[in-house]
Amino acid sequence: MKLLDIGEVAAQSGVRASALRHYEEAGLIASVARHGLRRQFAPHVLLQLKLIAMGKSAGFTLEEIAAMFAADGTPVLPRDALRAKADAIDRRIRELTALRDTLRHVADCSAPSHMECPTFRRLVDLAGKRPRVRTAAAPTPRPRPTR
Repeated sequence: MKLLDIGEVAAQSGVRASALRHYEEAGLIASVARHGLRRQFAPHVLLQLKLIAMGKSAGFTLEEIAAMFAADGTPVLPRDALRAKADAIDRRIRELTALRDTLRHVADCSAPSHMECPTFRRLVDLAGKRPRVRTAAAPTPRPRPTR
């Protein structure tokens, strides 16, 4: 098996060498040897990097993605988590589609004022009633020190 130098992996995958080192530290990928100071990777690391990119695009954290690989780098994809993420993406698509449609209506509306347009008023009312889905709790503000 021909090993790939970190520079070759970076060139073929489009992932910077610094990110490759970070992924290795996070347990997402593993080098299998060194040639001098340069890390060497098995060719299957290119597939792993594609899966990592897909996971990041889907909104998974690096920790969640790391859990999707066995110790030998083989993908172990949790179907329930993937379904849940797909459902969340579907919800976001619906939200963004409604927002896009509202913006297009506002841009194209012939009413003298948007506040006079019944369609715009209805869309604003619907947007105000739509529950917001939060993915993570907002950080608690830290009290400011008094001087």
